[in-house]
Amino acid sequence: MNLISFVIPNYNGKDLLEKNLPKLFQALQNWHDGYEIIIVDDASSDESVEFLQKNYPQIKLIIHKENKRFAISCNDGVAIAKGEIVILLNNDVVPEKGFLKPLLANFEDKKVFAVGCKEKSIIKGKIVFSGRALGEFKKGFLVHRRAENQEGKNTLWVASGSAAYRKKIWEKLGGLDPLYAPAYLEDLDISYRALKAGYRLIFEPKSIVFHQHETTNLIVFGEKAIKTAAFKNQIIFVWKNITDFNLLFEHLIWLPYHLFKDSLVSKGLFLKGFIQALNQLPQILRSRKRVKKFFKFKDSEILQNYA
Repeated sequence: MNLISFVIPNYNGKDLLEKNLPKLFQALQNWHDGYEIIIVDDASSDESVEFLQKNYPQIKLIIHKENKRFAISCNDGVAIAKGEIVILLNNDVVPEKGFLKPLLANFEDKKVFAVGCKEKSIIKGKIVFSGRALGEFKKGFLVHRRAENQEGKNTLWVASGSAAYRKKIWEKLGGLDPLYAPAYLEDLDISYRALKAGYRLIFEPKSIVFHQHETTNLIVFGEKAIKTAAFKNQIIFVWKNITDFNLLFEHLIWLPYHLFKDSLVSKGLFLKGFIQALNQLPQILRSRKRVKKFFKFKDSEILQNYA
């Protein structure tokens, strides 16, 4: 594990890069093994590219000519990474000193696919830790939640804004799925696929990062579009990944309820998300066929460990 690759997707994040890149280098200053930093600029209209080229010529820079969104940006960065382990970081995430060693130690187990960091945020003036997640299949959907205990090691998914991945398995699984564009659930999707394929996910509470939770997606797309995308992607996740017949039947039984109640509560946004998912159905079914060949476990076998 001589070389570690960092991949940072960026869109109009010049101010964040200017503020946070020095802190990343500071956190890595005592790391004596090799590392590389790859930034994927997703067609920024600010001065991100010029800033990086002028101030950080040692950083590998991928420049998208058109906006391709989060999943493709991450996939493009991982594709050129030379490290066996790739660490994805959002541009609003700052690792604390000493985060790397405990994070990487988990990869001694060859079945480990991904390891998530413990995220520290300040919400309403209080420090809140997150990153470890649990979930259950309820009313036809996979409902995930922040675990109350943020010291445990098992997790249903790792947040790709601050996580390390084994590149070989990432490539085998096909990386993040662009079906979820513009945003949300890409990381839950690849985590769940990895679990069903027999790989392990780990939460590492000793690897702490500070996450400022910038609102790039909200600024770019607006609140209604982001909420619609969240509904759409909940539906896509089930149609693509759930294979237990009883859970699929439960989803179909509850769907009319959601189409009525959730559409009413969301002022039509759930219905809009459902229609968008229907429009993507051919791609979803192709993706489902592609990922099913890797599945070794039933949904019930996975979910019983993360309730």
